[in-house]
Amino acid sequence: MKFSRRSGSVVARVDEVEAALLTALAGDLLELLGPAEPVGTDPLAALVGIADRPLDLPEDPALARLLPDAYPDDDAASADFRRYTEGDLRAGKRERAEAVLASLAPYPRGGRVPLDAALVDAWLGVLNDLRLVLGTRLEVTEETDFDPDADSDDPAEQALHVYAWLGAVQESLLACVVRR
Repeated sequence: MKFSRRSGSVVARVDEVEAALLTALAGDLLELLGPAEPVGTDPLAALVGIADRPLDLPEDPALARLLPDAYPDDDAASADFRRYTEGDLRAGKRERAEAVLASLAPYPRGGRVPLDAALVDAWLGVLNDLRLVLGTRLEVTEETDFDPDADSDDPAEQALHVYAWLGAVQESLLACVVRR
């Protein structure tokens, strides 16, 4: 995937495999985040997106990485903070994933995908979220040994290739955006 700037906007050149992979991953991200749910029965709380009760850290480590604790040493404060923020955080992540899916939908075989400033932000957010999820699932650390030239049938090794590819795409998009 390559990015270029055209008349103040960014264009992503995406091939068919890249479009399919990013579409599948963004769909998986939406599934992980879950559907938009009413936050409670209190009409005022629902209006402003506040849950009726404090919320616990998600049990799924990948989801917990996307929705981290604000106060890791204080469970009660974290649950209360999550009560006020998690709905909006999930909604923003869902909106970005949906925007990426919508931007790719007209190009199932790849092509030149125009990205305005809002879409650039959405793509960067989704690429980051996908790397966080994969990195958590694969238990990636700074010491993780990754050989980009390895050809393996091992699903974990293939997932590491996808993780590395997402990083390269993210870096390429950032480089295009900050280039003047």
